[in-house]
Amino acid sequence: MSADPPASDTPVDPAVRRRGVLLLAGIAGTVLALDLITKIAAVATLENRPPITVIDGFFYLTLLRNPGAAWSLATGYTWVLTIVAVVVVGVIIRISRKLASTGWAIGLGLVLGGALGNLVDRFFRSPGPMRGHVVDMLAVFSPDGSVFPVFNLADSGIVCGGILLVLMALRGIEIDGTKA
Repeated sequence: MSADPPASDTPVDPAVRRRGVLLLAGIAGTVLALDLITKIAAVATLENRPPITVIDGFFYLTLLRNPGAAWSLATGYTWVLTIVAVVVVGVIIRISRKLASTGWAIGLGLVLGGALGNLVDRFFRSPGPMRGHVVDMLAVFSPDGSVFPVFNLADSGIVCGGILLVLMALRGIEIDGTKA
């Protein structure tokens, strides 16, 4: 008498997987498009201007070009950040073939869209390919990023997606939709 295979070895229904991949791609595409639009608008309207106060003491629009990660960490390692982002994109694309969880599709889509948004800057903005500075424009608590780093929509997608993925893992929900 043979035992049933573990849930993680059970093949994912192709229709469910296709819906998950389409959801992931749709969310990633939306985050990428919104990020690119807001960065283009920020460069066009905020370049060489003082920060714009939206809500005094809380929210500002300001243009920064960030060669590093959050809080301008790793500014001398822009090329390393680029490679890490390329690897993240590759891993998400590779594991998406097992995708059958809506939560994982949303989280991975947010992270993928954000990573792609910042990669566009790394590859196509000055000072050059793999060294490009990321455009940041959203500031909270202070317009200069001294309290909290100035960020963009791609960063928001990465953080929100990452939080969702951690919550999914803590709840024991696997990428294939099974419960651990």
